[in-house]
Amino acid sequence: MIDLLGISLLVRWLLGWFLSLRMPLLPEASLSQVPRVSVLIPARNEETTLPNLLAALNRQSVRPLEVIVIDDHSTDRTASIAMECAQELPITVMQPPPLPQGWCGKTWALHNGVRASHGEVLVFLDADTEPLPSFLERLLAKHQTLGGLVSVQPYHRTEKPYEQLSVLFNLVGLMAVPLGQGSGVAFGPALVTSRIDYDRSGGHAAVAGKVVEDWFLGHCYEQAGLQVSAFLGLGAIDYRMYPGGLRDMVTGFGKNFATAAGEVRWPWMLAVLLWLSGLFWAAWCLPASLLGWPMVGDPALLPNAVVYGAYALQLLLITRRVGRFGWINLVFPIPVLFFIGVFVLAILNLERGRVSWKGRTFSTRDRARTA
Repeated sequence: MIDLLGISLLVRWLLGWFLSLRMPLLPEASLSQVPRVSVLIPARNEETTLPNLLAALNRQSVRPLEVIVIDDHSTDRTASIAMECAQELPITVMQPPPLPQGWCGKTWALHNGVRASHGEVLVFLDADTEPLPSFLERLLAKHQTLGGLVSVQPYHRTEKPYEQLSVLFNLVGLMAVPLGQGSGVAFGPALVTSRIDYDRSGGHAAVAGKVVEDWFLGHCYEQAGLQVSAFLGLGAIDYRMYPGGLRDMVTGFGKNFATAAGEVRWPWMLAVLLWLSGLFWAAWCLPASLLGWPMVGDPALLPNAVVYGAYALQLLLITRRVGRFGWINLVFPIPVLFFIGVFVLAILNLERGRVSWKGRTFSTRDRARTA
């Protein structure tokens, strides 16, 4: 029994290494010819994050033709802050018409932003991203090589202790999908496409009611016969997810899980679930051995400490490409409990058929916005 359990845990632990193998970084590259680039930034109540992005864009090695900030009916100083930066960058601040039935706020904002833009290449950046000076050049160079839709998942910069709890959401989200050239995966925080390919795919009008629009936009590109590629942003672009506090983080991850879980390809999902089952067991085994709780297998301290240490080491090494996660990996039962709790909340959101975000209520089913 113990031998079988040990073999099973070893297989699950090795699956973690396998799932982390295909996580390529956005490569270093230079442009021989700079295209006319429109940078589009959807922003709803982003007065604290938008200044960092605009300052980072002003330091880029490649200067865009225009930067369009689409103020999604913010109730804070988002629009005025963007206007204050207009002397340093070619910034246009616009507000789309009132949100119509069947659209989500972000898709409606970007749809209208594209219609107002003039560049031959479109770069979409979330307001909380912070690109390093070479980012635009590297992104555009990769797009010139691959075409289609190219996206980058930013490196998650954590600053407060509660942000460390997100480690498993960041990691599982990347483990559950193939990355690299032609992966079919798209990450919403940073994307680039030509205007011709955008129109060919149907653009954001084709994913109007999707809360997690990046996944479905990638599907639209593939259906149009266009390549979809994705890379990690370590050393190229950062972001700080949910700086507004623990409640925002719980709501945000719950929203994403509730709407995107069904889009993961089942072989990848099965592998991730097997790895997670080993991680969950490892999170239980050491405390159970120390405190005499019920458990399957040998209750001796040494073998359970070895299993625990093996998973802690794996997390420490794998997450270095994903974000700034350190000490939390040594006490991984804590983020395991957080992960399970938010996952249960996501299931409840699926049952209710709706989720709230930034003052709006969205459907988690096929139909779009409900309020």
